[in-house]
Amino acid sequence: MLFAIVALLLLGVTPVVGHHVLGAVPWLSAEQHHLAMLCLVALHQFLEPVHDIAHWLLYAGVVFVVLERGRVLWRHGRVMRDLPQARVSPDSAMGRAALAAGLRIEQVWAVRGLPMPAFTTGWVRPRVVVATDLSERLTPDELTAVLAHEAVHLRRRDPLRLFALRSLASLLFWLPVLRRVAADLEDEVEITADDEVALCLALPLASAVLKLGGGASTPVAATVGFQRADLLPRRIRRLAGEDALVVSHTSTRSLIAASVALLLAWSSGVMVLHPLSDPGQHAAHGPAHCDHPEANPLTHLFCRGWSFGGDGCPHEAARRSAP
Repeated sequence: MLFAIVALLLLGVTPVVGHHVLGAVPWLSAEQHHLAMLCLVALHQFLEPVHDIAHWLLYAGVVFVVLERGRVLWRHGRVMRDLPQARVSPDSAMGRAALAAGLRIEQVWAVRGLPMPAFTTGWVRPRVVVATDLSERLTPDELTAVLAHEAVHLRRRDPLRLFALRSLASLLFWLPVLRRVAADLEDEVEITADDEVALCLALPLASAVLKLGGGASTPVAATVGFQRADLLPRRIRRLAGEDALVVSHTSTRSLIAASVALLLAWSSGVMVLHPLSDPGQHAAHGPAHCDHPEANPLTHLFCRGWSFGGDGCPHEAARRSAP
């Protein structure tokens, strides 16, 4: 849904797509000024500012995503540089648990004083970062389950995938539904990792999640988080074999707003491509051409007393009298 909404909105303001649509829709010719009682010229005038606003919102979204995601990357890099990281010894409890979880030793780094028990970071070469005292807080099976959970994030490259999802949501920041859909997908990332681990380590993982669920959140905003207080009940119930209620972050109101935005983007894009008979005389095709005295296109959208194919409209008469 997230990719579909973003793609449709981006395509709606892309001129090349509009030209293809224009070629496939015969009623958008320059000679056609009406669709039944609907005046296409007035609709063009009314939706042209909407299309311009869509373009400016897109430009603002590009600036926003560069600044907002750039700030996240800078903060992430600064935090990672300041963390006292050390490789895990294969003979340590952490090393044995990492090997049992299917990780290579070089993929695991231990950090003293880490405010979060474990997380996965990195795009090209993702790695698992764990707190050095985690082996003292968990049993061997629980530690293996936690590292197996992070190993799933590492194999699926979840840090990169989530960063891309958040970037898409930031690109269209004025649509709250995109951030909410991204939040739903973040929940499913955690559930997917739990499901893979649950095949052999369901109860140890549930116990570890319960033990670690009340800690502080990590300052590394670009990573995949292990602690999600709002998601803990669902994860624990699911790992225990119980049916868990899935609560979406999206709402009916946000979905309606996204639908309206899609409708406006596409309709304005198509109507702006409707060629006026004389682009150099744009004002001459204003409300007066259908005997409406008002200058507001909203009062001119419908030509009353005229039916499709009739002779009562000046546009039709002008078209027929043309050589």
